[in-house]
Parts: sequence; structure tokens; C-alpha cells
Amino acid sequence: MRQFFKYVLATIVGLMLFSFVAFLMLLAVGSVFSAASGDEIAVKENSVLKINLNSPIREIGVDNPFGGFGAFNSTGNVIGLLDLKQALANAKLDPSIKGVYLQTEYPQTGWASLEEIRNALIDFKKSKKFVVAYGEVMTEKGYYIASVADNIYLNPAGALEWNGLDAEYTFFKGTFDKLGIKPVIFRVGEFKSAVEPFIRDNMSEANKTQTTSFLNSLNNHFLANVAQSRGLPVAQLKKLADDLSIQTAGDALRAKLVTKVAYYDEVETDIRKSLKIDEKKKIDFITLGKYENAKKYVEEGNIKNRVAVIVADGEIVSGKDDDNIASDRVAEQIRKARLDDKVKAIVIRVNSPGGSALASDVMWREVVLANKVKPVVASMSDYAASGGYYLAMGARKIVAEPNTITGSIGIFGMVFNTEGFFKDKLGVTYDRVVTNTHSDFPSFTREMSDFEKNVLQQSVNRGYEIFTSKAAQGRKIPIDSLKALASGRVWSGVQAKANGLVDELGGLDKAVQLAAKAANLKEGDYRIRYTPEKKNAFEELIKSFTGDEEEQLQAKLGDLAPYVTYLKMLKRMEGTQARLPFGLDIK
Repeated sequence: MRQFFKYVLATIVGLMLFSFVAFLMLLAVGSVFSAASGDEIAVKENSVLKINLNSPIREIGVDNPFGGFGAFNSTGNVIGLLDLKQALANAKLDPSIKGVYLQTEYPQTGWASLEEIRNALIDFKKSKKFVVAYGEVMTEKGYYIASVADNIYLNPAGALEWNGLDAEYTFFKGTFDKLGIKPVIFRVGEFKSAVEPFIRDNMSEANKTQTTSFLNSLNNHFLANVAQSRGLPVAQLKKLADDLSIQTAGDALRAKLVTKVAYYDEVETDIRKSLKIDEKKKIDFITLGKYENAKKYVEEGNIKNRVAVIVADGEIVSGKDDDNIASDRVAEQIRKARLDDKVKAIVIRVNSPGGSALASDVMWREVVLANKVKPVVASMSDYAASGGYYLAMGARKIVAEPNTITGSIGIFGMVFNTEGFFKDKLGVTYDRVVTNTHSDFPSFTREMSDFEKNVLQQSVNRGYEIFTSKAAQGRKIPIDSLKALASGRVWSGVQAKANGLVDELGGLDKAVQLAAKAANLKEGDYRIRYTPEKKNAFEELIKSFTGDEEEQLQAKLGDLAPYVTYLKMLKRMEGTQARLPFGLDIK
């Protein structure tokens, strides 16, 4: 009996402890959700906005209500480009914010997004508040942002990457050869290199030509801006890269790429001096996530007049996929903005390597319809190529950053003959009965006839004619001139502006200004409405337990993760495609 009461007592105590812990967790969750709900956070006087850019940066951020709660913070943090820019604009006017501290070692984003962040920091500095950057190491992407700082600190044992940009492609021909899979390719244009990873083991001369051209355009822009910010000649910066002169933190200091070699505690000491506070006093840092809920000093404008910014970020697919540019969803958003009398102008923000040609055309139609009743301006981010350009080309004006990757006007189709793989590797064979000669066309389990291949090629040819004719119409240039810029060729934003594929160079803010001006709206007379909005805190709570799919792949597979991602992309490639090459990574 004594043993029985001992177990009962232990159970009761255990239940009480569990209830108490659960209560504390509910309080913590409640406080997190309260913060995520938008309750205004008080910013202490003499604060410093602390921005850690060592995370994925996307157009629309992801709320992580459990950031800073240890075990709950399983998904890391996705920084929203729009959120970051709005925070810097607000901090510029906020009397409690005295400066910005940047940790920008290895930002995970494209060069046009870096350009937007960099320009936002330059604008912030007009307030005469300080900007400092610190890194234990810095990639060239990280340094590009840091280069605008008043002081750049590098850890004494750290390093700065300074060896130039490179663009690397991944090729799968050898894999398919080993598996007995035969890709059957249909394309138009010598520069449509998106199919090369499946039929070659290296770059074609045409692809090398275009990649060399746009990569040097990006690099020249990068060097020119760094040279201006740091007061160094471009020629000197090129020589430092050619000679691999920057191997240590001391090398970076001697080359004047950084202003000081220091440990983090020394950086804090200098910040205290800037704040004019005692060296023992704790610095009041406020993180980007918390500052998003601080008091707003930027006036929002007249709510009766709106400029709708519709963000299209990801691959282009059909349907209503939330994680990509889904044609049904985006077309509906454009349609709603067109029919909303409060919306006076529309900006389509495109960040996409392309995808389904059919889905691109569905959205293009809505852009054209909207442009007939109110101004539509396209704003290009890191990529607006192929299908991404298709989406933008119906707009009244197109705005791109100098280092945007765009163009790639062309389409392709691809069918995989897996007969050899199933028969020789798995011992699986197929047979069939048909009612007509080509009932099983196109087939993945037999060799297609020349007639069938020609039918598919003609379909791709028709798609290319549709794409180029609509592009010529949208850009108001002769079709022959447009085709001379097409053939799948990729251009930088600078090059696209020079050849007429883009109207203006600049970021999202410039696109909004152009759209508002076209709608006869004066500054302060309109409010910007972004679509889609951030996912709510409850959705992110669920994701915190399940984990982001790509992050799970990275955690489990490491360096192999990108190859699984490519296979997933292949599964989405239905019908003719208008997209950049797989795995284009500019570092």
C-alpha cells in the first residue's frame, strides 16, 4: 500500500510540475504572439539598431514569433527586404535611434537585393547618424553592404574575400548517362542555355559569351560603388583581386578596405564613444525584428489613394502555390488591384528566374488588362529573366537595378526518355495498346519518332513567336530588333537599359514613384499596399515545429542539398518553360 501511495504522490507532483511549466510556456507564447500582433515597442533613448544580415533575404519576410526563445527557434530567420528598408527609413527619423550596427558577413541573397539594402543605408546616413559594420569574416556580398559604413571592423583572426565574382553552373549529363536517361530537348535561340545542364558537361561558347558579358557588368558596378564609398581607385581594387592580395585582416586594413582590425568588445567600446556613454554602460541595441513594431515616424499617406505593390517572388508555376509565383494567385491579385477604385497605380515586383511559359502568359494578360485602366510599372529585383521578363513586359515602364539579371527571352521544352533506366537499371519494361498512332504522345518510356519530335519543336517555336511578338509590342520596338536581343540571351540591368529592354535603373522605391507620378499622385498623397502580407504568427508556430523544407534538406544532406532541390525543380517543369539555367550562382 505504501508503494501505491508513493506512485500516486509522484504522479500528482509530476502533473503539478507539468501544469506549472505549461502555464509558463503559455505565458511566453502569449507574450510572443502579443509582440507579433503589432503592439508598439518602446525604444530607449540613445539606442542602436542592430541588423544581422547573415540569413536568407527575400522580398517578403517571414514572421518568426519564437526568435530568441531557444528551442522554439528551429527555423532560423528569413529577413524581408521590404521590412528592412522600412525599418531603416523609420530609424532615419527616429530620435531615439543614434546609429546602425551591421553584422554582414555572408548575406544569402542576390546582388540587386544587396543594392536595395546598400542604397537604404546610404539614405539613412543623410540623418548624420553613424553606421558601423563588423564581421569575423566577410564575403564580397557582405562587404558590398559594409562598404557604405562609416567604420568597417574585421576580426584580427578573420578574413575578407576579395577575388572577384564567379558564376557557376551545375551539369547533370554525366548523371543521366549513368542512369540511362535520355533528355530530348526542344528550344529556340543559341543563348537559351537553360537546357545545357542536361545535354552537356560544360558551358557552350554562346553561354560563356553571355555569362562573361553580364558577370563583368555586375563586377564593374560592384567595384565602381566600392571605390566611391572607400575612396579607392577601381584599378587598385581590380589588382588586389587579381593578385589575391587580401589574405589576412591586416592585408584588408593596409589596402584600406576596412578601417580597423578589432575584436567585438573593441567595436562596442567605439560605439560607446559615439553614443557618449560610460564604457561600463550596456549599449541599448534593438534588433530588426523588435524594431518593426516600434513607433512609426514615416508618414503613410492618404488611405483613399493607394499604390498596390504586388510581389511575385520565386519560380513561375500554375495554380495557387504559396511558395512560388503561382499564376492563379498572382493573376487574382492583379485583377483585384485593377478593380479596386482606391488603387490608383500598380507596381509588379518581380524576383524570378522564370518557369512555366503558360503560367507567365496568364499573368501577362492581367498586367495588360490592368495597364489599360491604371498605370502599371514593373520593378525587377535579383532576377526577372525569361518568364520573369514575360511577367514584366506588359507594364507601362520597367525599372531594374544595375545588377539585376534579366532578359533570357526564349522558351524550351524537355522530355526525358526513361526507357533505358527502367529496363537496364531496374528491370522494368513497358508495353501498350493505343487507339491512334500517337495516343501515348509524348511518352517518357519509349523513343519518340522524328515526326513527334518535330511536333514538339513546332510547339516551342510557336511559343517563342508569341513571347517575342508580345515583348516587341510591350517595348514598342520592331520585332526584328527585339529578336536580336532575344534568343535566350541574359543581360545585366545596365545592359538591358542600354538595349531598351528596361526603361529606368533603380529599385522598388523608384518604381513606386514612377507609378504614382503616372497616376498624378503627389508625394504624401497616397499609401502603399503590399501583397502578399507576411504569414501570421500561428502559421510560423507550426513551421517552427515542422521546419522549413529547404533548411531541413540543408541540415540533413549538407552539400548534397542543392542537387535534391534541382530534382524537385525538374518535377515542376511541365509544358514549355521560360527560365534561366538551373543552379546559376553568382558569388
